[in-house]
Amino acid sequence: MPHDISLITLIATGLGLAMILGYAASWLKMPPLVGYLLAGVLCGPATPGFVGDVALAGQLSEIGVMLLMFGVGLHFSLDDLLAVKRIAVPGAIVQIAVATALGMGTAMWWGWPVGVSLVFGLALSVASTVVLLRALEARGQLDSANGRIAVGWLVVEDLVMVLVLVLLPPLAGLLGGSPDGNHGAGLTEARAAAPQPSLWAMVGVTFAKVAAFIALMLVVGRRVFPRLLFLVARTGSRELFTLCVIVAAVGVAYGSARLFDVSFALGAFFAGMMMRESEFSHRAADETLPLRDAFSVLFFVSVGMLFDPHVLINAPLHVLGVVAIIMVGKTVAAVALVLAFRYPLNSALTVGASLAQIGEFSFILAGLGMSLGLLPKEGQDLVLAGSLISIALNSLVFAAIEPAQAWIRSRSSLARRMECREDPLAALPMTVPQAHLTGQVVIVGYGRVGRRVAQTLAAHRIPYVVAEQHRDIVEKLRAEQVPAVCGDASDPMVLVQAHVARAGMLVVTLPDTFDVRKIVDTARTLNPSIEAVLCTDNDDEAALLQSERVGTVFVGDSELARGMTSHVLSRMTSAATVGGVDATGASGHPR
Repeated sequence: MPHDISLITLIATGLGLAMILGYAASWLKMPPLVGYLLAGVLCGPATPGFVGDVALAGQLSEIGVMLLMFGVGLHFSLDDLLAVKRIAVPGAIVQIAVATALGMGTAMWWGWPVGVSLVFGLALSVASTVVLLRALEARGQLDSANGRIAVGWLVVEDLVMVLVLVLLPPLAGLLGGSPDGNHGAGLTEARAAAPQPSLWAMVGVTFAKVAAFIALMLVVGRRVFPRLLFLVARTGSRELFTLCVIVAAVGVAYGSARLFDVSFALGAFFAGMMMRESEFSHRAADETLPLRDAFSVLFFVSVGMLFDPHVLINAPLHVLGVVAIIMVGKTVAAVALVLAFRYPLNSALTVGASLAQIGEFSFILAGLGMSLGLLPKEGQDLVLAGSLISIALNSLVFAAIEPAQAWIRSRSSLARRMECREDPLAALPMTVPQAHLTGQVVIVGYGRVGRRVAQTLAAHRIPYVVAEQHRDIVEKLRAEQVPAVCGDASDPMVLVQAHVARAGMLVVTLPDTFDVRKIVDTARTLNPSIEAVLCTDNDDEAALLQSERVGTVFVGDSELARGMTSHVLSRMTSAATVGGVDATGASGHPR
């Protein structure tokens, strides 16, 4: 070829192999991302045949991370982040400490030095935001309360890792490494010879930069980005609108990394949150979706390219130990932490599954550790092996949430006791008027459907009590003087606290058919005459519930179609009447 086409070759080969192997994985009932990872292994230097440019693949994957995190920011408001801060901040910090201790202890047992073991443990402690987002999007949970907790948790993890990456070079000498960069760090001699600032000065500068970036986004970005999107949208040019969105995502991510030492991912995430203030945020999310999908595939391909399969043969027991720390140790620690905060078992299992993998920050930290002489090549290979295996198995971990939840609750009451023990939110306040506790409507679930039902009841002055699993929602309702109890309504004690025995009607807005049956059975045991109203998104489930006479069932799509049809008929009938033609098409005037 007359000119270098390595970038085009990498994209064409990587995406082509990813499509073929992703389809094969899907045909074998496996997640497509397993095929993407294998495509990367085939493109990497550890396997014969075509060898792609690993550095180029890494940069392409960074663009994918930027676009993906920008898209999350478009769906994730600042209020969502602040709503989960009480669990996300302490939970993420404690979980990082536990995972680091597990990895550090294991490495020291292998005979590695303390400093090397610390870096190795840190590399195993942080999960991949990209993998989490793909898993939540695939299950439609990104906008759920559990999804917000998981995303907020990983945002805090990313912030902690930014601090670690800044502090590791000046601490390399104390940890037994080589801060002069003679292990391939790429630092110049002038930089190595320059006097290093004190540790506290580094911490202060890091916090100041992060605070300055967040302040700039909140003060300036919150006003500039929505206005910019509005001006571009007025031109009527679709490609210009898409270009504006991409420039905002990539530009802010790049600027935040260059000026404030904030990661590309966090910069793009905050840019998306600020642009969410615009009325065109949904359109922006839709316009960038194809690009996000394509570049996120390149992220998984790049992970596979870094993997050396020989580590599975040379150190199989070490690989098993690393995978156990990532998928068992981190998960158990996260589940215990969430339950300790009295959140429901479902939330605990979702967060635990979210953390059962490692990704982009682990690679960055492992590479920095090698450059500073704080991690051997074997350590990086083990981190990459643990990442590839845990990412490939993460979809199975998410799929196991519901069976695990049913198994745990059927055999042990410990999780329920941890959720509700001495919990002020598990019982209605004594100040709730007696009118709310007789003939009231009990609403189980306060999502989009439950919230609209409650608003309608409030408008007609009909008393109701909300039973909701998520503490932040219950706390907000109580602050608004709405009677609400926290807990899983399939537990009889939650319905007892909602005074279902004296209720006039039960409205269940949960999609899980198994839980719905159990809730209705419990409610009818306590109140045989209660009427149950249910909702579902599936026609087959609706038919099954109706055949079993569980209650009156409303199907989401059917109700939407009925409402739209009613509106269309009313408007067309009105127009026909005005035009002198009745609804049947006959003239309204006498002959």
